[in-house]
Amino acid sequence: MKMVSAIIKHFKLDEVRDALNKLGVQGMTAIEVKGFGRQKGHMEVYRGVEYEVKFLPKVKLEVAIPEEKLEEVLKAIQSTAKTGEIGDGKIFIYNLEDAVRIRTGEQGEGVL
Repeated sequence: MKMVSAIIKHFKLDEVRDALNKLGVQGMTAIEVKGFGRQKGHMEVYRGVEYEVKFLPKVKLEVAIPEEKLEEVLKAIQSTAKTGEIGDGKIFIYNLEDAVRIRTGEQGEGVL
């Protein structure tokens, strides 16, 4: 099993969610986060005062998937989250040792 964690722009969340649902991904977690990468933030003006925004708002999307779905999930996230602009985000892949369904105690890939 794999855990895929993607940092994407807010307005791309619905597109990515729909693309993953079409692939049969049954569950995901979306978390509002702030951070920066190469973008390093930007300057904004509010009521005539200029200030620096160092941490930009993003969405962190996490999905646990069977290993055989990894490539199609990565392609779906990348193609739907891409705008071609700096700050599109990153995808991280982790090995997932086990998973447990709390309600039943069931373990393994069947809980995904």
